[in-house]
Amino acid sequence: MRHKSKLCVVWGIELMKIKREEIDQLSFDVRRIIDGQAVDLRDNLEGRLSILKNDIHTLAGRLSEQADSLQKEKIALADNLADISHQLRTPLTAMSVMVELLEKVPAEKQAEFIMNLKQGLAQTGWLVNSLLKMAKLESGGVTFTPIDITANELLNLALQPLQVLLDIKNQQVNLTGTADFFCDNNWTAEVLTNIIKNASEHSPENSTIEITAGTNPLSCWLAITDNGDGIPQAELKGLFKRFVSSKKGTGIGLPLSLAIMQGQNGDIEVDGGGNGRGAKFTLKFYAQ
Repeated sequence: MRHKSKLCVVWGIELMKIKREEIDQLSFDVRRIIDGQAVDLRDNLEGRLSILKNDIHTLAGRLSEQADSLQKEKIALADNLADISHQLRTPLTAMSVMVELLEKVPAEKQAEFIMNLKQGLAQTGWLVNSLLKMAKLESGGVTFTPIDITANELLNLALQPLQVLLDIKNQQVNLTGTADFFCDNNWTAEVLTNIIKNASEHSPENSTIEITAGTNPLSCWLAITDNGDGIPQAELKGLFKRFVSSKKGTGIGLPLSLAIMQGQNGDIEVDGGGNGRGAKFTLKFYAQ
């Protein structure tokens, strides 16, 4: 009891030292902070009031940082939704026009319109699925399950969704070399599908997409080379930025692929090619 009484006396003396004007000023400054104004409460003095001021200043700073972060996330979400809306609107508008004209065009044109509609539907479905997968990755909702798989097995998985596209352009995919990978087969096949799809879109009809596999002390890798004109130097920096699309792409496949690779201790290296050489994308899994 004596200890408590002594403590109360100490607190009482300390409180007596705090002037009412200081309390009123602190209250006023706190209200200014609540209203969104920048106020530095610190006074670098001793005493409990100064400690309280420093604690309030620290709390206000953290709350301000959180508010700024939430605002940036809100803006980013709005921008992403606008980009997604634009990406979906373009093929949907084109397909809507073709459907309206389908009955009016000559019979020989109808087959062409129907083929374009099929390609548009496939492209839209691929875009929606890619966006959902990207959202799942960014939310931390993906758990990679690595298994042992060969380059040939991985390629067979990746080619399944691409058979129609490759048949339309009469393109071949040729694999040379061997490598064994320890990775999530489904997610990695998704990466390889995206890269081969990109190579197909940038290669002419009746061409061959070359893939090489190999290992070294640092990594095992797959390199995909197209038969296009290469990637201009100015486009390389934005290659893996979402919605920064080339003339033939949507700007989501490569960012998704990089996110999947990095989630498995991997990376994607790009040689832009040019001067008669196609672009080369190398998928690397680093030794652990």
